[in-house]
Amino acid sequence: MVTMSESETNADVPPYRYTAALAAEIEPRWQDFWSGHGTFHAPNPTGELADPGHPRAGAPKLHVQDMFPYPSGAGLHVGHPLGYIGTDCYTRYKRMAGYNVLHPMGFDAFGLPAEQYAVQTGTHPRITTEANVERYRGQLRRLGLAYDERRSFSTTDPEYYRWTQWIFLQVFNSWFDPSDARAKPIEILISQFEAGERETPDGRAWAELSGVERRQVINDHRLAYVSEAPVNWCPGLGTVLANEEVTPDGRSERGNFPVFKRSLKQWMMRITSYGDRLVDDLETLDWPEPVKLMQRNWIGRSQGAHVDFPIDGDDVISVFTTRPDTLFGATYMVLAPEHTLVDSVVPAAWPEGTKPVWTGGHASPGEAVAAYRAEAAAKTEEERTADAKVKTGVFTGAYATNPVNGARIPVFIADYVLAGYGTGAIMAVPGQDGRDWAFAEVFDLPIIRTVQAPDGFDGAFTGDAPAINSDWLNGMAVADAKAAMIAWLEEHGHGRGATTFRLRDWLFSRQRYWGEPFPIVYDETGLPVALPESMLPVVLPDTDDFSPRTFDPDDEHSEPETPLSRKKDWVTVELDLGDGPKTYTRETNTMPQWAGSCWYELRYLDPRNDKALVDPENEAYWMGPKDSADCGGVDLYVGGVEHAVLHLLYARFWHKVLYDLGHISSFEPFRKLFNQGYIQAYAFRDARGVIVPAEEVVERDGKWYFGEQEVAREYGKMGKSLKNVVTPDDMSEQYGADTFRVYEMAMGPLDVSRPWDTRAVVGSQRFLQRVWRLVVDEETGVVRVTDEPLDPATRRVLHRTIDGVREDMDELRFNTAIAKLIQLTNTLTPLGTTAREAIEPLVLMTSPFAPHLAEELWRKLGHDDTLAYADFPVPDPAQLVAESVTYPVQVNGKVRGRVEVAPDTTEDAVRAAALESVAEVLAGREPRKVIVVAGRLVSVVV
Repeated sequence: MVTMSESETNADVPPYRYTAALAAEIEPRWQDFWSGHGTFHAPNPTGELADPGHPRAGAPKLHVQDMFPYPSGAGLHVGHPLGYIGTDCYTRYKRMAGYNVLHPMGFDAFGLPAEQYAVQTGTHPRITTEANVERYRGQLRRLGLAYDERRSFSTTDPEYYRWTQWIFLQVFNSWFDPSDARAKPIEILISQFEAGERETPDGRAWAELSGVERRQVINDHRLAYVSEAPVNWCPGLGTVLANEEVTPDGRSERGNFPVFKRSLKQWMMRITSYGDRLVDDLETLDWPEPVKLMQRNWIGRSQGAHVDFPIDGDDVISVFTTRPDTLFGATYMVLAPEHTLVDSVVPAAWPEGTKPVWTGGHASPGEAVAAYRAEAAAKTEEERTADAKVKTGVFTGAYATNPVNGARIPVFIADYVLAGYGTGAIMAVPGQDGRDWAFAEVFDLPIIRTVQAPDGFDGAFTGDAPAINSDWLNGMAVADAKAAMIAWLEEHGHGRGATTFRLRDWLFSRQRYWGEPFPIVYDETGLPVALPESMLPVVLPDTDDFSPRTFDPDDEHSEPETPLSRKKDWVTVELDLGDGPKTYTRETNTMPQWAGSCWYELRYLDPRNDKALVDPENEAYWMGPKDSADCGGVDLYVGGVEHAVLHLLYARFWHKVLYDLGHISSFEPFRKLFNQGYIQAYAFRDARGVIVPAEEVVERDGKWYFGEQEVAREYGKMGKSLKNVVTPDDMSEQYGADTFRVYEMAMGPLDVSRPWDTRAVVGSQRFLQRVWRLVVDEETGVVRVTDEPLDPATRRVLHRTIDGVREDMDELRFNTAIAKLIQLTNTLTPLGTTAREAIEPLVLMTSPFAPHLAEELWRKLGHDDTLAYADFPVPDPAQLVAESVTYPVQVNGKVRGRVEVAPDTTEDAVRAAALESVAEVLAGREPRKVIVVAGRLVSVVV
């Protein structure tokens, strides 16, 4: 909405008042100073960025990192830098408190938007991306953010993605050894096969296998592998998508196009091998519990058993169940309609005894299955798994045998079972599962309870109670019955204990141009060959044909065609990879955008190292574990909760692989995580419901007007579509960057979302004007500070403020820290206090929030250097001791009086004073009990 800063509305502004105009002169000058002097350069222990003479060389370290931005063409609005300003305030404080602070910023610059823009305009994505990055750098610099600019990079820099490709090779050349639950070099696996310590899949000796067969065996173990597997194919985008990029209703997150399940050859990452560690190691992390819960749910670890059910003929249906104790209650089975066994088990005719309700009205099992499959294929996964009131399915005509009691049970197909989850088959125990109960009622199937339900209980019972109707398990609690059944299954060869995961292997291919090329070629066998490290980076070739081939969004049978596949002179290449020059074909998919952001925290540590991903000494210093129980990692990682699953899960996986292979010392990338809130904004609609520009709306008498037309106000996300974007550039222009910084930090707790109100920014400007006025005479420009001592009362206020601000800063409570500084300023202002004893600590404490103004005042106070490394004020403990303590005195729970005593007053004396203060209320009654809560209250019971 329309607003003007105080400096712009007051025609009688004193010549030396702190205004937007003065801020516009001060701020770029200090930004140039910091840049020119390398003020925020953090020294490494070793290498090119080592600096033994640095003020913080050898000091305790602190690595603070923001989730780096994607540099879009729209630039930043005021919501984007909320977390960046927060970490800047925190790191400025910690630097002054004696820490060697690493606070870097880079750019996550590969991705679909730049490529789509290139398709529309013909502008190369690199040109667009680099222009956007420079715009972001300028906007961040204008806010005075204290980054070590030497450590900045974009994921699109070949010098950076050389190491992304190098990490891919580490993953490709590794396998997961389940005996040690860790990744190992692929050479160890090969040596085990060669020595006969590991059997080949078909039992032949390793020496009997051909070279191609050996490579295929090894490839099946690699952590990065090519798989012909069901993938999410999006014809409208012309690319496949990871599960996480598909919305619950089966559409693409970008563009909202239909997504189809197709079998295509794609690169995969075996993240599922790390399922246990990804869950268990969450306990080592200082992360918000909701984020940990989201990760646990996404990984979806389930412990139970695989059970084999023989089926008519030679087939076996394998199911995974978390409740093997309920096997005696399995009265039917269900396969996903897409299950590979369906076609082989369907008989030609309905067997004798088939109930009419099982057939769906079809003449044969084949017809019934075909019709039901077509019906299920038209539904999304969300629709299939929703808790529909009416369960649907059809009998396949086949029967399985329950291994625990020999009972023949019918096999159905139903859409509530998915092929991609578990084994794509379930044993149905209606007595202990609500969906199975509902299905059994529809299809007139037996319901056998195997756990004792409470008397009168109707429906499936999922609680813990003694086993019933379960032969040798009867009377056991659920946990004991599970263990006993797993032991029986393993002893009799009908199954085995197991752990499964909802998590699926990470789909790592994209049919895009603007991404990291794979360091992979294919030889005449069609098998992948890793390029040697000496050939990195594989540079993305130039082209003016950026778009993958897209299709009718509903054409699920279309085939991917990548932009790189059309670069024939790049795709076909002659290389000597150790056995003479040969012709190879390059991989024409590119890596997903997640690749570059999976490891950037490591490159910040050693960004100029061209010999290694990171020097071990630098990594151990900045991210190494503090002790044997510590996971290591970034000390504080700040970003939005929207990355709780994808980015954080992928980054943890890559980090663990690098840790297993000995490249790093920390086994988690981010030790502490903090999710900042969001800044939202008001939008305005006219009588037609059309959004009008928020900056042109004015308020009059509690109503809002666009011109002369009254408009309705609504609250929502800031964005171009709602015409309510406010940029940090606008705020810096109108008020100065420091005022903008103070306002964003004072709006509320950093982790809570809050509404933007430009009119309220002036309050932050007035606070800074009062701080300025304590130092500088607004009429003459003369520095007013003196060396006179503070009076005792003001000195106590000062040191209590210092103590409170330090505590708030350590806990990221910036809004309350600013409130304390405002209160201190308001205390000093009416007193006319100009004592250096108070003013210098105030300037230093204000500096994390308003660094340009504070630097300017620090210089005016007679200091020659930056305050970035000045000692943050420390409270005098003697000034924190209370002069007196006030005790509320309760009588039967109601406050009836108060007593004020010295802090060291004994409990007996407090009791006596309290009783005297309520003597009139007691009216001679003898208290039954008098409880003194030290420093808090006195409770009298009569």
